[in-house]
Amino acid sequence: MYEKIKDIVCKANIELHSLGLAPFTWGNVSQVDRENGVFAIKPSGVPYADLTPEKIVVVSLEDGSVVEGEYNPSSDTPTHYILYKEFSNLNAIVHTHSVNASSFAQAGREVPAYGTTHADFSYTSVPCTRALTEEEVKTEYELNTGKVIAAHFKENGLDVESTPAVLVRSHAPFVFGKNAGDAVHNAAVLEIVAEMALKTEVVGGNVPQIDKYLSDKHYFRKHGKDAYYGQK
Repeated sequence: MYEKIKDIVCKANIELHSLGLAPFTWGNVSQVDRENGVFAIKPSGVPYADLTPEKIVVVSLEDGSVVEGEYNPSSDTPTHYILYKEFSNLNAIVHTHSVNASSFAQAGREVPAYGTTHADFSYTSVPCTRALTEEEVKTEYELNTGKVIAAHFKENGLDVESTPAVLVRSHAPFVFGKNAGDAVHNAAVLEIVAEMALKTEVVGGNVPQIDKYLSDKHYFRKHGKDAYYGQK
């Protein structure tokens, strides 16, 4: 019944691995089908080399239960579930442990917008959430990860379209997209701009972020003048 979305999600997961953003079995991609009330996601622990559309798991958007698939869904499924529930305009999610973006997450730092490459990608710096509490980790860790992300966006007036990525403190990035392929592309761009930011700080020291007028020029030229600003 869900062959199309399973094929899309399978190909996107394989691409994520081929780009070097998800070594071993790390990382996952999902895409939502709101018309049918489900999302498809990578199965847990299955090597990318062995991944086929038949192994992709389909999950209910209503209660997070598996509706199709013989494998267990990714352990990060509750995070994806909460984010799809909280953001009605969110269509696809990628989770990676890519080195440069995860380095900012481990440091508890946002990825600053230093230049036009970043501005083409995101209207804001890539935010970093607070750390999860001990209680949040011990009880429904993955579900609480999604809740912390959603709360950070809402408290700071951010939108998943104009701010297409977030870092979870001490963890790693979650990246958003119009579809699974777009989310994988954004995950690759995030890793590039994170590497650029790190090198910018090494070369330049205390560097100011990009001027807003230049950032606006690049962001709106690429995304359209009516694109949501993504911040208060």
